[in-house]
Amino acid sequence: MRLSLVQSRALLGLQAPSVTVEVHLANGLPCFTLVGLADVEVKEARERVRSALQNSGFEFPSNQRITVNLAPADLPKDSGRFDLPIALGILAASGQIDGARLKDYEFAGELSLSGALRPVRGALVMGLALYQQVKAHALVLPPGSAEEAALVPAARVYRALHLRDVADQFCLAGAGASQAAPSNPDGWARMSHTPGPHWDGPTSYPDLADVKGQAGAKRALEIAAAGGHSLLMVGPPGSGKSMLALRFAGLLPPLSVQEALEAASVASLAGRFQLSQWLVRATRQPHHSASAVALVGGGSPPRPGEISLAHHGVLFLDELPEFPRAALEALREPMESGCVTISRSAQSAEFPARFQLIAAMNPCPCGYAGHAKSPGQSGPVCRCTPDQVHRYSSKVSGPLLDRIDLHIEVPSQSAALLINAPAGESTAVLKKRCHLARLIATQRQGCSNHALSGAALDKHAALAPDALAYITQVASHFGWSGRSSHRVLKIARTIADLAQSANIDKAHIAEAVQYRRPVAGH
Repeated sequence: MRLSLVQSRALLGLQAPSVTVEVHLANGLPCFTLVGLADVEVKEARERVRSALQNSGFEFPSNQRITVNLAPADLPKDSGRFDLPIALGILAASGQIDGARLKDYEFAGELSLSGALRPVRGALVMGLALYQQVKAHALVLPPGSAEEAALVPAARVYRALHLRDVADQFCLAGAGASQAAPSNPDGWARMSHTPGPHWDGPTSYPDLADVKGQAGAKRALEIAAAGGHSLLMVGPPGSGKSMLALRFAGLLPPLSVQEALEAASVASLAGRFQLSQWLVRATRQPHHSASAVALVGGGSPPRPGEISLAHHGVLFLDELPEFPRAALEALREPMESGCVTISRSAQSAEFPARFQLIAAMNPCPCGYAGHAKSPGQSGPVCRCTPDQVHRYSSKVSGPLLDRIDLHIEVPSQSAALLINAPAGESTAVLKKRCHLARLIATQRQGCSNHALSGAALDKHAALAPDALAYITQVASHFGWSGRSSHRVLKIARTIADLAQSANIDKAHIAEAVQYRRPVAGH
C-alpha cells in the first residue's frame, strides 16, 4: 500500500480539531516533503522520524519520494505531537504494519531519536474533544500525557512508551513479527479513569488557624468564599495579607468533575498540569512585574494567561499598585464576563477566566501608614505626604476598584498578640459555614451570590423598607455607582445566607457597607 491515513489532533485555543496525516510513497528522486501549514517544530519531524524508525529496527524508505500532508491545509499545526502519526503513516505506507487497523485510533506524541515517546501538551484537551463525539476513537499517547487524558470519563486511552510498542499492536496478519512477544510487556497499557478525593478527605491547603488575630480579615475571607466575591486587603507590610490570601482557596467548595476538567484542560494546554493538582483549586500568584500578555494571555498562536490558569481558582495579586497599569486595566472585562478572547490577525481563541481575585496593597509608598505602635516604642514611622499617598493609590484605577467587591483594612498586630494569642478557627470550621451558605444560595437561585444580576438580583436581594432607606442614604453620601450599590446588595445577601436568614435585614446591609470603604486617593 503506497498511501496511508492516520488520525491525530491539533490545538487551537481550547479546541482540538481533527487532523488527518496522509503519507504517500512514490518512485522518484528521494526526498521527504511535509506540507499542510506546519510550523518549524513540525517540519523538524522529518529528522526525528527518520532516526526513530531506523533506531527502532524498522526500514526507512530512503530511496523513495515521501510526501506527508497534514489536512486540513488551512489549520495551523505546531509542536512535535505529529511525530508519532507521521512515523506510523510511513510504516503503514511501506507495508511494515497494517494500515487498515489504524482507523479506530488517534495518535499524538513526540519522538526521540531512539524512538522513545515524549509527552505533549494539551492531552486533556484532546481527550475532551474525543469525549464530545458520538463514536469516539481510542487515543494513544506517551507517558505523562496518557494519564492526563485518562481523567476524562469514559475515554479510551492507551499509554505507549516506545514507537516499537505502538507498531507491535498493528502488525500485519500472519507476519512473523506478530507471533513474537512484545519487546516490552509494559510498553502498551490501557489507562483507567483516576477517581478524585472526597469532600471530607485530607486537604492540601494551608490552615487559617496559623493566622493569629485578624478576626475582621478572616470574616471578610469567609464572606468572599461563601458568595464568590473578590477582595482587596490594604495594610502595612507584615500584617498577614499574604498568609490570608494563600489560605483562601481552602475555604472554597470542592471542584466538580466538570469544573476540574475545565481548569485542568487550560493547565494542560499551557503544559503545566500535574496529576497531584487534580480536583485542587489553583492559587496563581504572578509577580508584580508581569505584563498584560502574561496576565490575560496572548502570543501567536494564542496561549492562556494567569487569569485562565486560575480558572475556578484564586488569582492573588500582591503589591497591586506595582503592577503595570495596562496589565491591571486588562483585568476589567474578564472579571465581569468570566472569559477572555485573544484576537490576532490570523486567528482568535477564547479562554475561560472565571477566577476569584484576592489583591493586597500597602496604604502608602513606605507601607507604614497606620502601623500599630506602643507608647515609647521606636520603629518605622510613615512620613509620606498626602500627595505621595494619592499618587501611589491612584495607580489602581477607580473602575478596577469599583469591580472589587470587598475592601478591608488589615492592621498590624502587636508582638504580644502574635505570641500569646491562641489559634483561631481552622479552615475546616470556616469551610463548613461557607459551604452551607453556598448551598442555600444555589438552592434558592441556581448560582452563587456574586453572579446575581438584573431581575434575579431584584428578586433574591429584596430589602425591607428600613434597609432600603439606609442603603439609599449611604449610596448617596458616598456617591456610589450603580455597580457599587449592586455589589453591596450581593454582599448583604451573602451575609444573610451565612446567618441562615431568608431576608436581608438592616444589620446585614450595615455590615456590607463596612466592606466598601473608599481607598485613600479615590
